[in-house]
Amino acid sequence: MHTSSPPLAPPTLEVTALQTSFIYKRFSVKAVRDVSLRLERGKTLALVGESGSGKSVAALSLMGLLPPAGRIVGGQAVYRQADGTTHDLARLQRRQMRRLSGPDLAMIFQEPMTSLNPLLTVGDQIVEMLLTHERLSREAARKRTLDILRLVEIPAAERRIDDYPHQMSGGMRQRIVIAMALVCNPALLIADEPTTALDVTIQAQILDLMRRLQAELGMSILFITHDLGVVAEIAHQVAVMYAGEVVEQAEVGQLFSSPAHPYTQGLLSSIPHAMRKNPEEGRRARLNPIPGSVPPIHALPEGCTFRPRCPHSEQRCTLPVTLETAGPGHRTRCWKWEAVQWSTRH
Repeated sequence: MHTSSPPLAPPTLEVTALQTSFIYKRFSVKAVRDVSLRLERGKTLALVGESGSGKSVAALSLMGLLPPAGRIVGGQAVYRQADGTTHDLARLQRRQMRRLSGPDLAMIFQEPMTSLNPLLTVGDQIVEMLLTHERLSREAARKRTLDILRLVEIPAAERRIDDYPHQMSGGMRQRIVIAMALVCNPALLIADEPTTALDVTIQAQILDLMRRLQAELGMSILFITHDLGVVAEIAHQVAVMYAGEVVEQAEVGQLFSSPAHPYTQGLLSSIPHAMRKNPEEGRRARLNPIPGSVPPIHALPEGCTFRPRCPHSEQRCTLPVTLETAGPGHRTRCWKWEAVQWSTRH
Protein backbone atom coordinates (compact mmCIF):
# COMPACT_ATOMS: atom_id res chain seq x y z
CA MET A 1 0.00 0.00 0.00
CA HIS A 2 1.46 3.35 -1.05
CA THR A 3 1.78 5.95 1.69
CA SER A 4 2.60 9.54 0.82
CA SER A 5 5.58 11.17 2.52
CA PRO A 6 4.71 13.62 5.31
CA PRO A 7 4.54 17.27 4.23
CA LEU A 8 7.61 19.42 4.80
CA ALA A 9 7.51 21.54 7.94
CA PRO A 10 7.23 25.26 7.19
CA PRO A 11 10.68 26.82 6.81
CA THR A 12 12.11 29.30 9.31
CA LEU A 13 13.00 31.65 6.44
CA GLU A 14 11.67 31.79 2.90
CA VAL A 15 13.09 34.48 0.62
CA THR A 16 11.43 35.06 -2.76
CA ALA A 17 12.91 37.23 -5.55
CA LEU A 18 14.62 39.64 -3.13
CA GLN A 19 15.99 42.78 -4.82
CA THR A 20 18.15 45.42 -3.15
CA SER A 21 19.40 48.64 -4.76
CA PHE A 22 21.79 51.38 -3.72
CA ILE A 23 20.14 54.65 -4.71
CA TYR A 24 22.22 57.77 -5.19
CA LYS A 25 21.32 61.23 -6.51
CA ARG A 26 22.13 60.56 -10.17
CA PHE A 27 21.97 56.78 -10.48
CA SER A 28 21.09 53.53 -8.75
CA VAL A 29 22.77 50.12 -8.70
CA LYS A 30 20.93 46.84 -8.06
CA ALA A 31 23.34 44.80 -5.89
CA VAL A 32 20.87 41.96 -5.19
CA ARG A 33 18.69 41.21 -8.20
CA ASP A 34 16.87 37.93 -7.67
CA VAL A 35 17.59 35.98 -4.50
CA SER A 36 15.27 33.14 -3.50
CA LEU A 37 16.16 30.93 -0.52
CA ARG A 38 14.48 28.37 1.72
CA LEU A 39 15.99 27.66 5.14
CA GLU A 40 14.47 24.74 7.04
CA ARG A 41 14.00 24.88 10.80
CA GLY A 42 17.07 23.67 12.70
CA LYS A 43 19.21 23.42 9.54
CA THR A 44 22.16 25.36 8.12
CA LEU A 45 21.99 26.94 4.67
CA ALA A 46 25.32 28.17 3.29
CA LEU A 47 25.26 31.17 0.96
CA VAL A 48 28.37 30.92 -1.22
CA GLY A 49 30.06 33.09 -3.84
CA GLU A 50 33.06 35.23 -4.70
CA SER A 51 33.59 38.68 -3.20
CA GLY A 52 31.15 41.11 -4.81
CA SER A 53 28.49 38.48 -5.52
CA GLY A 54 25.97 40.15 -3.17
CA LYS A 55 26.06 37.69 -0.23
CA SER A 56 26.62 40.25 2.52
CA VAL A 57 24.18 42.76 0.99
CA ALA A 58 21.51 40.04 1.03
CA ALA A 59 22.24 39.33 4.71
CA LEU A 60 22.15 43.02 5.67
CA SER A 61 18.85 43.34 3.79
CA LEU A 62 17.34 40.53 5.88
CA MET A 63 18.52 42.12 9.14
CA GLY A 64 17.43 45.67 8.26
CA LEU A 65 21.05 46.85 8.49
CA LEU A 66 21.54 48.36 5.03
CA PRO A 67 23.46 51.66 4.85
CA PRO A 68 21.42 54.83 4.15
CA ALA A 69 21.65 54.46 0.35
CA GLY A 70 20.41 50.85 0.44
CA ARG A 71 16.77 49.99 -0.27
CA ILE A 72 14.88 46.72 -0.68
CA VAL A 73 13.00 47.36 -3.91
CA GLY A 74 11.29 44.02 -4.50
CA GLY A 75 10.56 40.53 -3.23
CA GLN A 76 9.70 38.99 0.13
CA ALA A 77 11.65 37.57 3.06
CA VAL A 78 9.20 35.70 5.26
CA TYR A 79 10.49 34.79 8.72
CA ARG A 80 8.30 32.28 10.57
CA GLN A 81 8.32 32.13 14.37
CA ALA A 82 7.92 28.83 16.23
CA ASP A 83 4.23 29.60 16.90
CA GLY A 84 3.57 30.08 13.17
CA THR A 85 3.47 33.90 13.21
CA THR A 86 5.09 35.30 10.06
CA HIS A 87 6.92 38.56 9.39
CA ASP A 88 8.08 39.90 6.03
CA LEU A 89 11.56 41.15 6.90
CA ALA A 90 11.66 43.09 3.62
CA ARG A 91 8.87 45.37 4.81
CA LEU A 92 9.38 45.74 8.56
CA GLN A 93 9.86 49.18 10.07
CA ARG A 94 13.06 49.75 12.06
CA ARG A 95 11.13 49.66 15.34
CA GLN A 96 9.54 46.29 14.45
CA MET A 97 12.91 44.87 13.43
CA ARG A 98 14.43 45.92 16.77
CA ARG A 99 11.77 43.90 18.59
CA LEU A 100 12.67 40.77 16.60
CA SER A 101 16.45 41.25 16.85
CA GLY A 102 17.84 39.29 19.79
CA PRO A 103 14.98 36.94 20.75
CA ASP A 104 14.29 35.87 17.13
CA LEU A 105 17.06 37.11 14.82
CA ALA A 106 20.76 37.59 15.45
CA MET A 107 23.83 38.21 13.30
CA ILE A 108 27.54 37.45 13.62
CA PHE A 109 29.90 39.64 11.62
CA GLN A 110 33.23 38.70 10.06
CA GLU A 111 35.41 41.03 12.14
CA PRO A 112 34.51 40.89 15.86
CA MET A 113 36.14 44.23 16.68
CA THR A 114 33.50 45.99 14.56
CA SER A 115 30.79 44.42 16.75
CA LEU A 116 32.39 45.04 20.15
CA ASN A 117 32.65 48.35 21.99
CA PRO A 118 36.32 48.81 23.00
CA LEU A 119 35.31 50.99 25.97
CA LEU A 120 33.09 48.39 27.69
CA THR A 121 33.97 45.01 29.17
CA VAL A 122 32.66 42.04 27.23
CA GLY A 123 30.46 41.13 30.18
CA ASP A 124 28.81 44.55 30.31
CA GLN A 125 28.07 44.37 26.56
CA ILE A 126 26.27 41.03 26.91
CA VAL A 127 24.46 42.18 30.06
CA GLU A 128 23.18 45.28 28.21
CA MET A 129 21.76 43.05 25.46
CA LEU A 130 19.87 41.01 28.04
CA LEU A 131 18.54 44.09 29.83
CA THR A 132 17.36 45.48 26.47
CA HIS A 133 15.47 42.36 25.34
CA GLU A 134 14.46 40.56 28.53
CA ARG A 135 12.99 41.52 31.91
CA LEU A 136 15.92 40.60 34.14
CA SER A 137 17.66 42.22 37.07
CA ARG A 138 21.29 43.19 36.50
CA GLU A 139 22.36 40.39 38.84
CA ALA A 140 20.34 37.79 36.90
CA ALA A 141 21.67 39.16 33.59
CA ARG A 142 25.26 38.81 34.80
CA LYS A 143 24.60 35.20 35.88
CA ARG A 144 23.09 34.47 32.45
CA THR A 145 26.14 36.11 30.83
CA LEU A 146 28.46 33.78 32.75
CA ASP A 147 26.38 30.82 31.58
CA ILE A 148 26.64 31.83 27.90
CA LEU A 149 30.39 32.47 28.22
CA ARG A 150 30.82 28.94 29.54
CA LEU A 151 28.58 27.62 26.75
CA VAL A 152 30.89 29.11 24.10
CA GLU A 153 33.89 27.68 25.99
CA ILE A 154 35.52 30.88 27.27
CA PRO A 155 38.10 29.61 29.79
CA ALA A 156 37.97 31.12 33.29
CA ALA A 157 34.69 32.85 32.42
CA GLU A 158 34.37 34.29 35.95
CA ARG A 159 37.54 36.30 35.34
CA ARG A 160 37.26 36.99 31.58
CA ILE A 161 33.77 38.47 31.95
CA ASP A 162 35.42 41.70 33.15
CA ASP A 163 38.03 41.84 30.34
CA TYR A 164 37.95 44.41 27.54
CA PRO A 165 37.95 43.22 23.89
CA HIS A 166 41.62 44.23 23.34
CA GLN A 167 42.65 41.84 26.14
CA MET A 168 41.42 38.83 24.15
CA SER A 169 42.72 36.93 21.14
CA GLY A 170 40.92 36.99 17.78
CA GLY A 171 39.41 33.55 18.37
CA MET A 172 38.27 34.53 21.86
CA ARG A 173 36.67 37.75 20.58
CA GLN A 174 34.79 35.76 17.94
CA ARG A 175 33.46 33.50 20.70
CA ILE A 176 32.29 36.61 22.56
CA VAL A 177 30.47 37.83 19.43
CA ILE A 178 28.82 34.40 19.12
CA ALA A 179 27.83 34.58 22.80
CA MET A 180 26.25 38.01 22.23
CA ALA A 181 24.31 36.65 19.26
CA LEU A 182 23.09 33.57 21.15
CA VAL A 183 22.36 34.97 24.60
CA CYS A 184 18.67 35.60 23.78
CA ASN A 185 18.29 32.15 22.13
CA PRO A 186 17.49 33.36 18.59
CA ALA A 187 15.59 31.07 16.24
CA LEU A 188 17.53 32.36 13.22
CA LEU A 189 21.24 33.15 13.22
CA ILE A 190 22.90 34.88 10.26
CA ALA A 191 26.68 34.38 10.28
CA ASP A 192 28.57 36.56 7.77
CA GLU A 193 31.95 34.89 7.16
CA PRO A 194 32.51 34.44 10.92
CA THR A 195 35.72 32.38 10.56
CA THR A 196 37.50 34.11 7.64
CA ALA A 197 39.89 36.19 9.77
CA LEU A 198 40.88 33.22 11.97
CA ASP A 199 43.66 30.69 11.54
CA VAL A 200 42.73 27.15 10.51
CA THR A 201 42.86 25.65 14.03
CA ILE A 202 40.65 28.35 15.58
CA GLN A 203 38.35 28.19 12.55
CA ALA A 204 37.79 24.46 13.13
CA GLN A 205 37.03 25.12 16.81
CA ILE A 206 34.49 27.83 15.97
CA LEU A 207 32.75 25.58 13.41
CA ASP A 208 32.59 22.73 15.93
CA LEU A 209 31.16 25.15 18.49
CA MET A 210 28.47 26.40 16.09
CA ARG A 211 27.45 22.85 15.17
CA ARG A 212 27.15 21.89 18.84
CA LEU A 213 25.20 25.01 19.77
CA GLN A 214 22.84 24.49 16.85
CA ALA A 215 22.13 20.94 18.03
CA GLU A 216 21.54 22.13 21.62
CA LEU A 217 19.47 25.22 20.82
CA GLY A 218 17.68 24.11 17.62
CA MET A 219 18.67 27.23 15.65
CA SER A 220 18.39 27.73 11.92
CA ILE A 221 21.63 29.21 10.52
CA LEU A 222 22.25 31.19 7.34
CA PHE A 223 26.03 30.85 6.97
CA ILE A 224 27.69 33.21 4.48
CA THR A 225 31.08 32.20 3.11
CA HIS A 226 33.28 32.01 0.03
CA ASP A 227 34.99 28.85 1.33
CA LEU A 228 33.54 25.58 0.02
CA GLY A 229 35.66 23.66 2.53
CA VAL A 230 33.70 25.33 5.33
CA VAL A 231 30.44 24.56 3.50
CA ALA A 232 31.26 20.85 3.48
CA GLU A 233 31.88 21.00 7.23
CA ILE A 234 28.83 22.86 8.49
CA ALA A 235 25.96 23.14 5.97
CA HIS A 236 22.95 20.98 5.13
CA GLN A 237 22.03 22.98 2.03
CA VAL A 238 23.92 25.39 -0.24
CA ALA A 239 22.86 28.38 -2.31
CA VAL A 240 25.45 29.70 -4.77
CA MET A 241 25.37 33.41 -5.64
CA TYR A 242 26.85 35.13 -8.67
CA ALA A 243 26.47 38.80 -9.65
CA GLY A 244 23.53 39.41 -7.33
CA GLU A 245 21.54 36.25 -8.15
CA VAL A 246 21.22 32.76 -6.71
CA VAL A 247 22.40 30.53 -9.55
CA GLU A 248 22.06 27.16 -7.80
CA GLN A 249 20.60 25.68 -4.62
CA ALA A 250 20.79 22.05 -3.49
CA GLU A 251 21.58 19.69 -0.63
CA VAL A 252 25.31 19.73 0.18
CA GLY A 253 26.05 16.20 -1.04
CA GLN A 254 24.06 16.75 -4.22
CA LEU A 255 25.82 20.01 -5.01
CA PHE A 256 29.30 18.57 -4.49
CA SER A 257 28.62 15.41 -6.51
CA SER A 258 26.40 16.81 -9.29
CA PRO A 259 26.75 20.58 -9.73
CA ALA A 260 24.23 21.81 -12.31
CA HIS A 261 25.62 25.30 -12.97
CA PRO A 262 28.96 26.02 -14.69
CA TYR A 263 29.87 28.58 -12.02
CA THR A 264 29.39 26.03 -9.23
CA GLN A 265 31.39 23.52 -11.26
CA GLY A 266 34.16 26.11 -11.59
CA LEU A 267 34.20 26.81 -7.86
CA LEU A 268 34.47 23.10 -7.08
CA SER A 269 37.29 22.68 -9.61
CA SER A 270 39.18 25.41 -7.78
CA ILE A 271 39.21 23.60 -4.43
CA PRO A 272 42.77 22.59 -3.38
CA HIS A 273 43.44 18.87 -3.67
CA ALA A 274 43.59 18.22 0.08
CA MET A 275 39.97 19.36 0.38
CA ARG A 276 38.61 17.13 -2.38
CA LYS A 277 36.37 14.26 -1.32
CA ASN A 278 38.50 11.71 -3.21
CA PRO A 279 42.20 12.35 -2.35
CA GLU A 280 43.46 9.97 -5.05
CA GLU A 281 41.49 11.83 -7.69
CA GLY A 282 42.65 15.12 -6.19
CA ARG A 283 46.34 14.21 -6.56
CA ARG A 284 45.85 13.47 -10.25
CA ALA A 285 43.78 16.59 -10.99
CA ARG A 286 45.01 20.13 -11.62
CA LEU A 287 43.31 23.20 -10.22
CA ASN A 288 41.17 24.88 -12.85
CA PRO A 289 40.60 28.54 -12.01
CA ILE A 290 37.54 30.22 -13.53
CA PRO A 291 38.69 32.52 -16.35
CA GLY A 292 37.86 36.22 -16.19
CA SER A 293 36.26 38.02 -13.25
CA VAL A 294 32.84 38.90 -11.85
CA PRO A 295 31.34 41.68 -14.01
CA PRO A 296 30.72 45.06 -12.34
CA ILE A 297 27.19 45.26 -11.03
CA HIS A 298 26.43 48.33 -13.17
CA ALA A 299 27.51 46.64 -16.43
CA LEU A 300 26.09 43.11 -16.40
CA PRO A 301 25.88 41.12 -19.65
CA GLU A 302 22.48 40.33 -21.15
CA GLY A 303 20.86 37.04 -20.25
CA CYS A 304 23.00 34.73 -18.12
CA THR A 305 25.46 36.88 -16.17
CA PHE A 306 28.03 34.06 -16.16
CA ARG A 307 27.92 33.73 -19.97
CA PRO A 308 31.22 35.57 -20.77
CA ARG A 309 33.13 33.14 -18.50
CA CYS A 310 31.17 29.95 -19.30
CA PRO A 311 32.55 27.06 -21.38
CA HIS A 312 28.99 25.91 -22.18
CA SER A 313 27.59 29.25 -23.44
CA GLU A 314 25.59 29.45 -26.65
CA GLN A 315 23.32 31.96 -28.38
CA ARG A 316 20.21 31.36 -26.26
CA CYS A 317 22.24 32.20 -23.14
CA THR A 318 21.74 35.86 -24.10
CA LEU A 319 18.07 35.44 -23.11
CA PRO A 320 16.88 35.84 -19.50
CA VAL A 321 17.12 32.54 -17.62
CA THR A 322 15.07 31.50 -14.58
CA LEU A 323 15.78 28.85 -11.96
CA GLU A 324 15.27 25.41 -13.52
CA THR A 325 14.59 22.19 -11.58
CA ALA A 326 17.57 19.84 -11.82
CA GLY A 327 16.28 17.25 -9.35
CA PRO A 328 14.41 16.98 -6.02
CA GLY A 329 15.30 20.08 -4.01
CA HIS A 330 17.85 21.07 -6.67
CA ARG A 331 17.44 24.25 -8.75
CA THR A 332 19.82 25.95 -11.15
CA ARG A 333 19.83 29.07 -13.33
CA CYS A 334 21.14 27.37 -16.47
CA TRP A 335 19.57 26.18 -19.75
CA LYS A 336 22.22 23.48 -20.14
CA TRP A 337 22.30 22.01 -16.65
CA GLU A 338 22.13 18.42 -17.96
CA ALA A 339 25.27 18.97 -20.06
CA VAL A 340 27.00 20.54 -17.04
CA GLN A 341 26.20 17.55 -14.84
CA TRP A 342 27.32 15.14 -17.59
CA SER A 343 30.68 16.94 -17.90
CA THR A 344 31.16 16.67 -14.10
CA ARG A 345 30.69 12.89 -14.19
CA HIS A 346 32.97 12.46 -17.20
